[in-house]
Amino acid sequence: MSAARPVLVVLYKDDLPDCMPLIEAAAEVRYVRAAELARAIPGADALLLWDFFSSAVEDVWTHADSLKWIHVAAAGVDKLLFDGLRQSGVVVTNSRGIFDRPIAEFVLGSILAMAKDLPGSLRRQWDGVWAHRETERIDNARALIVGTGSIGRETARLLRAVGMRIEGVGRTTRTDDADFGTVHASTDLKAVVGEHDYVVLIAPLTDATRGLVDASILAAMKPSARLINVGRGELVHEGALADALSHGVIAGAALDVFSTEPLPATSPLWRLDNVLISAHLSGDAAGWLERLSALFADNFDRYTAGAVLLNVVDKELGFVPGG
Repeated sequence: MSAARPVLVVLYKDDLPDCMPLIEAAAEVRYVRAAELARAIPGADALLLWDFFSSAVEDVWTHADSLKWIHVAAAGVDKLLFDGLRQSGVVVTNSRGIFDRPIAEFVLGSILAMAKDLPGSLRRQWDGVWAHRETERIDNARALIVGTGSIGRETARLLRAVGMRIEGVGRTTRTDDADFGTVHASTDLKAVVGEHDYVVLIAPLTDATRGLVDASILAAMKPSARLINVGRGELVHEGALADALSHGVIAGAALDVFSTEPLPATSPLWRLDNVLISAHLSGDAAGWLERLSALFADNFDRYTAGAVLLNVVDKELGFVPGG
């Protein structure tokens, strides 16, 4: 950090964080959109990626001559990390913790919607059809949560609270985890996925998880099982998923994230009646922008005080270590 007031660049797309008046009292702030980042980044000490899906940093990396800290207003940092940044001394922090409960609730809501066939009820309502049928219970159903970070843990706790049986998938195997009980190694996913009724993808996108769920994993799932993806679209081979859903290899899916967003109108996923599609909103519960802003303000105070920053990302792993 420079001896003078630090220089902070805020990369934004639409609105600005509401903490900025306080930040401006302690820093020189440059507000830019992606096209203007190259001219703003020289001499900057810190960068706030409020436009959290932007990949513009790599394009201007050679101009970042003073940068020491980047904060991302999101949990995932896969859009940011590149070799030059990984190899540098620049500290990266994210917004871990902000989205835990909203995403956990979204997962529970998706499970209930599929188990109780709420889409089917809505279709019959629109058509004016009265059709009695049985639905499913979720107590004692088995859920496999792929991703054992803070969002996965909150999801495990919530699903366990409604009577579901939970296991996890992470980097290493263990049998005494406080939230998951048993955690399987991701390399064992194919061997264990067939034991579960719901497979929930919450893992960060890294080289190790990209394309993790392919045709072979889908074929190993129960025909009655459902897949829920609230992590990243690239965790799943979408073509294989569409094929599995259309041919009854698995019973259904709730998808909040996709390889290409917005999901193209040509995607076959739109036309499958056993799929729930949402627009990457599982973590965006009312007040989320204010909570993101407050977290950054806290971290900025820590930065200017020379204190330990919150949510420091391991740039090689691609996420904040720890449960």
